[in-house]
Amino acid sequence: MRKQWAARFKTLAESDVPKDRRSKHKDIVTAILNDLDKLKPGTAFKVPLAQLGGSKANVRSALNRATRKANRRIATVTDDKFLYVWNVK
Repeated sequence: MRKQWAARFKTLAESDVPKDRRSKHKDIVTAILNDLDKLKPGTAFKVPLAQLGGSKANVRSALNRATRKANRRIATVTDDKFLYVWNVK
């Protein structure tokens, strides 16, 4: 006779699993990508770090994942107050 398997975590039907992953940085990343679409060549914009809603490293990582997924090339740099972002050819 086999032992009954006991799940350590709560189980649910696969159909009840959320399929849309909404990261906590989605709003700022979406705003940055939208602004990049409108940016003139040879220009950059700066985002105040206070508006990022998280650490600059986490936002830059989320932005990196989003641009790789969209097959876009951008560059970023930060200083004490701003995140600078621009399109790369």
